[in-house]
Amino acid sequence: MKLTFLGAAQTVTGSRYLLEADGKRVLIDCGLFQGPKNLRLRNWEPLPFAADTLDAVILTHAHIDHCGYLPVLVRNGYRGPVYCTPGTADLCEVMLRDSARLQEEDAAFANRHGFSKHHPALPLYTTRDVENTLRLIGPREFDSPVALSNRLGFRLLPAGHILGSASVVLCCGHTVIAFSGDLGRPEDPLMRAPSPPAHADYLVVESTYGDRLHDATDPEDELAAMFARTFARGGIVVMPCFAVGRAQEILYYIARLKDGGRMPNVPVYLDSPMAISVTDLYRRHMGEHRLTVSQMHAIDHAAFMTRTVDDSKAIASRRGPMVIIAGSGMATGGRVLHHLNLYAPDPRNTIALVGYQAPGTRGAALEAHAPAIKLHGDYVRVRAEISSISSLSAHADYRETVRWLAGMNCPPVRSFVTHGEPAAADALRRRIVETLHWDCTVPEYLETVELPEEPAREHPCPPCESTHIPDTAN
Repeated sequence: MKLTFLGAAQTVTGSRYLLEADGKRVLIDCGLFQGPKNLRLRNWEPLPFAADTLDAVILTHAHIDHCGYLPVLVRNGYRGPVYCTPGTADLCEVMLRDSARLQEEDAAFANRHGFSKHHPALPLYTTRDVENTLRLIGPREFDSPVALSNRLGFRLLPAGHILGSASVVLCCGHTVIAFSGDLGRPEDPLMRAPSPPAHADYLVVESTYGDRLHDATDPEDELAAMFARTFARGGIVVMPCFAVGRAQEILYYIARLKDGGRMPNVPVYLDSPMAISVTDLYRRHMGEHRLTVSQMHAIDHAAFMTRTVDDSKAIASRRGPMVIIAGSGMATGGRVLHHLNLYAPDPRNTIALVGYQAPGTRGAALEAHAPAIKLHGDYVRVRAEISSISSLSAHADYRETVRWLAGMNCPPVRSFVTHGEPAAADALRRRIVETLHWDCTVPEYLETVELPEEPAREHPCPPCESTHIPDTAN
C-alpha cells in the first residue's frame, strides 16, 4: 500500500492524496492550489500520473482547495466515480460552476485590459469542463460502506467543518487508513461536532491551526464592537467572506445582534450569488447542522440578497453606514475586489477579515496592514480600519484537534500531519508526539510512503467493518 502527498503538504491548499492499494488507485481530495504564485503555478503543471489510471476520487468536502482541481482531472481523461456526501455533492455544483465562471471572467477581463503576461489569458478550466465533472459525482450517505474492490472500501464520517464535510476512513483488508479532512469545532454555532473514527492504522490529519488556540472572545461581542466603531464614523463595513459556512455564520450573528438591539437597523448586503445559493442548501440538509427552522428564517431576512451584477453595482450608489458581505474570503477574486477598490481608501470604513488568510493572498496583505493592495493591475491605498475577528473559525485549533484524535480507541501505527503551513504542521506534530506519544511526521510535497498492510501494533484494534461489503464501486 502506497500513499503519495500531491498537495496540502506543508501548505494549507491543494489537498490531494493518492492511495494505491489492492490494485486500485484512489485520489482523496482533488483540490486547487491557491495563495502565492508559486503554489498557483502547480495547477498548470502536468499531472504526476495519467488521469485515466485512477479508479476513484473521494472528496472530504466542497471547498475549492479540496475539490477545485476536479475539472482539470476530468479534462485530462478521468471518467471514474467521484464519491462524497450528498451535502458536498450539492455544494460542488455551486462551487465548481462559480469557480469556472470566475476564471472565465478573470481571463476575459485580463484580455480586455491587457494586464496579463499571457496572450491570450486562459482560464484553468471552463464551464463545460465543470458540467462534465458534475456527471461523475455519486453521493453516498454518512457512515454508509462503499466497496471499491473485494478488499478495499470506505466510509464517510461527519467532520463538522462545513455542510457535507467528512472524514474518509478507508479499509484494505483489516488495515485502516483515515483522512481527517478539515475538522470543525465541537462547539460551532452552526455545524455539529466532528466524529473521530473508532481506530486507524494510519492517519492523515489537518493542521491549519496546529500552532494556535482560538480566541475565547464571543464573536458576537467582537462584531458588535466593530460595527459600533464603524457606524459612529458614518463608515461602511466590507467583509471578504467565504460563501460556504462563514457567510451563513455572519448572518446568524447579525440576526442575533439586530434582534437583541445591539446593532442598528442599517442595510446589510450579501453580495455573493454563491453564498445565497449555499444558504438555500442549509434548508435541504437540516439534519447536518444545529440551525432551527426559525433561525434559518432569521438568516434569510438578515440581509438583502444581491444576485445580479446590476444589484451589486447599485450598492455603490448608497451612502452612510451599511455592511457589505462579499466573496471571496481571502480577497483573491469575486465581487469583493470592486468593493475594496471603492471603500479601502476611506478611513471611515472598515475591512473586516472574518476567516483564515493564507500567505500570499490579498487578505493576508490586508491582515498585515499593507499600505496598498493590487487590484486589477493597479495599486489601491488602504486607509480603512482593518479588523480581524479572530474568534471566528470553522477549523479546530490544536487543542480541539488533539481532543478529536484522543477520541480514537487506539493509537495509529503512523500519523501524517498535513494541510498546514510549516510552522503550524510541525507544532501540531510535536503536540501529538508529546501529548499522545504517537509516531508522527510532516510529509514533503510529492513524497511517497510505503504502508505495510499488516502493521506491527502494540495495541490490537478491531477489524474494519466496511470490508467485504456487497455494494459495488459504481
